[in-house]
Amino acid sequence: MGMSFADRVTVSPDVMFRMVGDEAVLLNLKTELYLGLDPVGTRMWELLINAASIDDAFKAVLSEYEVQSERLRADMEEFVSKLIEQGLVEVSPGDADRSPAVSG
Repeated sequence: MGMSFADRVTVSPDVMFRMVGDEAVLLNLKTELYLGLDPVGTRMWELLINAASIDDAFKAVLSEYEVQSERLRADMEEFVSKLIEQGLVEVSPGDADRSPAVSG
C-alpha cells in the first residue's frame, strides 16, 4: 500500500481508545489486537486523527518536539504503518484540492 503524507488518517470503526495516565491503549475489538502508546506516541495519535493530513500532523509534531525532520518522517511512517497493519486506522486521500477556484 502506498501511503502518502497527503493522506488523512481516521480511526477504524471497531477501535477503542483509552487513556491510562499519560499513556494510551488502542484496542481493535474485532481482532483483539492492542497497542500501548507512550506519551509521545499518544501525542502523535491525537495529532494524526485530528489533522487534515499526515503531513499536517508531522508538522505539528516537528514544532512540538526537538527532533530531526528526517528521523521524525521515518518514525511517523513506521507508526502509521503499524496502526494500519493492526487495523487501528484507515488511510484515505486527503483534501489535496484546497486551492481557491479561479474565476475568469
